[in-house]
Amino acid sequence: MDSKVRSTPLLTVYPAIDIKSGQCVRLVQGRFDKVTTYSTDPLQIARRWRDEGAGWLHVVDLDGARLGVPDARNLEIVREIIADIRLPIQYGGGVRSLQSAELLTGIGISRIVAGTAVARDAALAVELFKRFGERIAVGVDSRDGVVAVDGWQQSTLEPAERFVARMAELGARRFIFTDIARDGMLIGINTVALAQVAAAVPMLPVIASGGVTSLGDIDSLKKLRSTTSPNIEGVIIGKALYTAAVSLPDVLLRAAAAQ
Repeated sequence: MDSKVRSTPLLTVYPAIDIKSGQCVRLVQGRFDKVTTYSTDPLQIARRWRDEGAGWLHVVDLDGARLGVPDARNLEIVREIIADIRLPIQYGGGVRSLQSAELLTGIGISRIVAGTAVARDAALAVELFKRFGERIAVGVDSRDGVVAVDGWQQSTLEPAERFVARMAELGARRFIFTDIARDGMLIGINTVALAQVAAAVPMLPVIASGGVTSLGDIDSLKKLRSTTSPNIEGVIIGKALYTAAVSLPDVLLRAAAAQ
């Protein structure tokens, strides 16, 4: 596959760039004590994914997720990525107020991801959904079937399926589902939990995240789309790319292939 060719995929593929202290890293199950640094230059990584055919990037400010506001140093890197790469960016980490959301969309972020804020404050959720519409996605970060918040450091008692249904009633238009136990583990996608969440909001798009290990996982997602969960629209891939378990051109080719 020509590394510069971009197909229209059945699944939108989002290569992940997780930034901590200005560096491109990956955590294991969201644990800050289990971090691997893959590059000191996130912009270089963004260029690589662009050159290999990415149509979107998924950027996470890990420091912002932990602190509750976008980290200034990491935000400057995001600005550089936006200016240089010129691809739509889906951004998460510290989006817990209208001010943060306005700041991020103002610098050119195409889609922001909110989790903790909307889980804890229904009034804020309604305002965010009303003001930003398609430019906001709800992060559904699940551990043992219930939603986790505060950068995955705290668990709620709300089941993921109930949470997405509640958010849909408040006006949410898109969801990103992550099984925390599989994130960074390279053990495959939790298709059962993903299908349950997708079934709770059948008319709204859901993006899968956490556990992608092989091209077989892409096939599994496509099978879900063609059977029980046609609203699964994309997949976020991180560690599998950084460890070369899969290549981005191969993933894009498989995602674009007919089932």
